Amino acid sequence: MPPMRMPKNGSHARAKKGTLPRLLKMLFKNYKWQMLLALICIVLVAVSNFTSSIFVKNISNTVTSIVNDKVMDGKEADFTQLIQLLIIMGSIYIVGMIASFVYNLTMGITTQKFLNTIRKEMFGHMETLPIKYFDTHAHGDIMSIYTNDTDTIRQLVSQSLPSLFQTSFTLIALLCIMLYYSLWLTIVVLFGSIFMVFCTKTIGGKSAKFFVKQQKALGKVEGSIEESINGLKVIKVFCHEEKSIEDFNKLNDHLCEVATVGNINGNVLGPIIGNIGNILYVLIAVIGGLFIMFPNSIHNINIFGQVTEVSELIGIILSFLMMARMFSNNINQFSQQVAFIVMGMAGASRVFELLDEKSEVDDGYVTLVNIKYNEDGSFVETDERTRFYAWKHPHKDCGQVTYTELKGDIILDKVDFGYVPEKIVLKDVSIYAHPGQKIAFVGATGAGKTTITNLINRFYDIADGKIRYDGININKIKKSDLRRSLGIVLQDTNLFTGTVMDNIRYGRLDATDEEVYEAAKIANAYDFITRLPQGFNTMLSGDGANLSQGQRQLLSIARAAVADAPVMILDEATSSIDTRTEKLVQQGTDMLMKGRTVFVIAHRLSTVMNSDAIMVLEHGRIIERGSHDDLIKQKGKYYQLYTGAFELE
Repeated sequence: MPPMRMPKNGSHARAKKGTLPRLLKMLFKNYKWQMLLALICIVLVAVSNFTSSIFVKNISNTVTSIVNDKVMDGKEADFTQLIQLLIIMGSIYIVGMIASFVYNLTMGITTQKFLNTIRKEMFGHMETLPIKYFDTHAHGDIMSIYTNDTDTIRQLVSQSLPSLFQTSFTLIALLCIMLYYSLWLTIVVLFGSIFMVFCTKTIGGKSAKFFVKQQKALGKVEGSIEESINGLKVIKVFCHEEKSIEDFNKLNDHLCEVATVGNINGNVLGPIIGNIGNILYVLIAVIGGLFIMFPNSIHNINIFGQVTEVSELIGIILSFLMMARMFSNNINQFSQQVAFIVMGMAGASRVFELLDEKSEVDDGYVTLVNIKYNEDGSFVETDERTRFYAWKHPHKDCGQVTYTELKGDIILDKVDFGYVPEKIVLKDVSIYAHPGQKIAFVGATGAGKTTITNLINRFYDIADGKIRYDGININKIKKSDLRRSLGIVLQDTNLFTGTVMDNIRYGRLDATDEEVYEAAKIANAYDFITRLPQGFNTMLSGDGANLSQGQRQLLSIARAAVADAPVMILDEATSSIDTRTEKLVQQGTDMLMKGRTVFVIAHRLSTVMNSDAIMVLEHGRIIERGSHDDLIKQKGKYYQLYTGAFELE
């Protein structure tokens, strides 16, 4: 197996440059009209909020005018203008309420659709990635991208970014209005706002850092839980419960520690900003009162240098008090979103890292086609499934197309390979598998047996040498067609949620029910399947947890049988089957292997004794080769293995 590369420390700690523009581009590309509607609604909500302060001034001045007319001049009170102002103000609030409803509805739907789009794009791209990516990345870390990181994007798109936009728009509008009303009072508000921003940067920065650590710690806790559930039997068998609890508690305590610090900083920021806003409110009230009490000593001047009349000061002070409160509330709202913006950007960055991983390169152009034979022994390409195949080879130099009958002749010629360049695991390996031969690999764990089959599948590309399939360099064969010609039974059985028949048919999706039944009989799985509660329609879940290990392996063999590939690879295919069942399976696999080129990896030498050639590997080299009888006569490593003088590890 290749070495596992763990994520670098701090991989969650920051977002890459350009993450936000890319996220917004992706969002507007797929949901342009929905986002434009949401932005319009945000503007309407913001306008309806800050225009109330303008109407307070106008209403105050109107009421003052009515009172003066009534008291000073004895005129009849005219409430027409006041009623008009109240109607307009009420109408604006109603528009704001409708806009808020439309915005929340739109963003609720759009955000979930956007996450759906992201997950589909991630999963679709993930399916194109090479095996190397999954061998070098922790599976729990990949799962965290689909869960934790996409959830931070949900928070970012649905709340944080809209809140940031609304806050910015509101603050700019309020600043302009305040400057128009009073320059001195605006300066007071700005000084208070600068102090708020300083607190937000200092305390909010610490909060964001610990919230990001919280995400990392949460991923580790989830990974530990998943690992413990999968290995619960092992934990109980070895009485490892206390150690498992201890390990989990360490991770959970670390999560609690960073989450507590993050939440403390996050929770105290709001009250601090709120109290600064309260102090600012009092200062404006005091200064405004001085303007009213000493109109000749203190002049209330706006940005244009105009002095406000004393009669208008009360309305301006009332409006300013509302605007100051709104100004501080918006800064407070922004401060609360800082941590979520940081986490959302970091989550989006990890999503884009996955999407930016290079897909598996496939520069092959030789394809696998069905053929049918003519009476004279020649063959032609056909769309029918005939169980006979040929390699269709277009020649770029002359424009001709030639066909090579698929016979299963596979040659590895002086192959070198390493999962990482500095560590070669296969050295000068040469293997000749002629059509219909059974080639076995024997050796200790890590000797390179499975690696050879990975190279034949082109899960990895060799560093040096050649691999030819029916005389064609496998680099020229399209990977999908190459793998379609190979049936594989892996040591680790993977079953999917679905019926037994679905899992067997996974080997070839167009297989008929009769072909599935026949494959099950070949693998000697038919009898136990028919004894299941619903037979072939029995539902499997949890990787076939309701079946024994041997039964799961038999289904894996049946899956390979239904694929009906010309070349078979059996990687420890009978490792989980008892001796009695192994004999039955051996009979089935012998039928399956008939007329096919077969590569067998096995620890049980009884399963490879009838092989045409046995390769004994040690430290990535073939140290012995030959038939069972030949190797026994040599009295080398294979002889020691067979006689028990040496055991595989």
